[in-house]
Amino acid sequence: MQIKAHHRVVIVGGGAAGISVAARLRRKIDDIVIIEPSDKHWYHPLWTLVGGGQAKIEATERSEASLIPKGVTWVKEKATGFDAENNAVETSGGQRFEYDALIVCPGIQLDWDKIPGVTDTLGKNGVSSNYTVETAPKTWEFIRTTNSGTAVFTMPSGPIKCAGAPQKIAYLACDHWRKQGVLDKIDVHLVLPTPGMFGVKEFSDALDEVVADYGINVHFLSELESVDVDAKKATFKSMNEGGPSFDLDYDMMHVVPHQSAPDWVKASALSTDEPTGYVDVDKNTMQHVRYPNIFALGDAGSTPNSKTGAAVRKQAPVVTTNVLATLDGKRGDAEYGGYASCPLTTSSSRMLLAEFDYTMKPKPSFPLIDTTKPRRDMWYLKKYGLPFLYWNLMLKGYS
Repeated sequence: MQIKAHHRVVIVGGGAAGISVAARLRRKIDDIVIIEPSDKHWYHPLWTLVGGGQAKIEATERSEASLIPKGVTWVKEKATGFDAENNAVETSGGQRFEYDALIVCPGIQLDWDKIPGVTDTLGKNGVSSNYTVETAPKTWEFIRTTNSGTAVFTMPSGPIKCAGAPQKIAYLACDHWRKQGVLDKIDVHLVLPTPGMFGVKEFSDALDEVVADYGINVHFLSELESVDVDAKKATFKSMNEGGPSFDLDYDMMHVVPHQSAPDWVKASALSTDEPTGYVDVDKNTMQHVRYPNIFALGDAGSTPNSKTGAAVRKQAPVVTTNVLATLDGKRGDAEYGGYASCPLTTSSSRMLLAEFDYTMKPKPSFPLIDTTKPRRDMWYLKKYGLPFLYWNLMLKGYS
């Protein structure tokens, strides 16, 4: 039997975006619902350090219940569909929640099946990924036990969570192998779908130096097409139409999957008409282009920024302001400028902090510090400062 309920604000998703914006809204209004099926909440940015042997997976976990803001109702079910014309969300438990304003932030979907062969070997036979909680520790196991042969690190085309993560693990692995005295015995390949190391020149130039220092073979404008598990061979295709494909044998491989909006979001009236199906919002106001009382932030939104937790931190106050204005019958004037931050760990003691916005120019939070070069103080920010900021400030709506 369907249960009907009406609320001022319904939030789909209890990850970084959902919790952050709920905490901010709760200071102004009552009657907020978060629809989120998971018992556990993970701090994903630290999974790179887990895969690189610099952190434990347990340090990235909290209970979802401990993070739901006081006074916010938690519905522990999956959202399964939108009835935007009638201002309602339907759930896996057969409930129907009507709203005055809807905030959509269910996260991103990992499309492993788009690379034939990967699911047959993921987490074993030397193939892993820092993009799942189960396999991030496996990455470190495979790095630690590789002393010779060929190591391959891949990145798919299209938007993904933290576009720097596919190469960060390559640097951590090379740093470990150098310390073990075996780097010169390992043929390291980094395969990128992009024409350069990074979309912002200042950071790209610095990363050119990093890969040269480690002796990494970089293949641009290419992506993983399939994996032959038995032969331990990866096939890569060119991003240029008619360009040549090539094969790489591997002893150890870190794979990053294609990513998109969850399938049920793709199938809804809220999505764009693109295959990735992200929620179709204005890139500045975060407001849906067709339904003015619907907003989206985080990884599932169509905004063209890099999909990072730092982006969520800047989006949350914009969404909060504009939702409150909408509830008051006004037009919100807060705008998000595309800020994103990618902490690029280049070794187990150095990090390059890439901050930028829609202009694709550096936007440093520390203007007196040159963060376009790997720095030791930025490493401590990555390992200790940013997790503290996340758990104690961002999720509580203070930063």
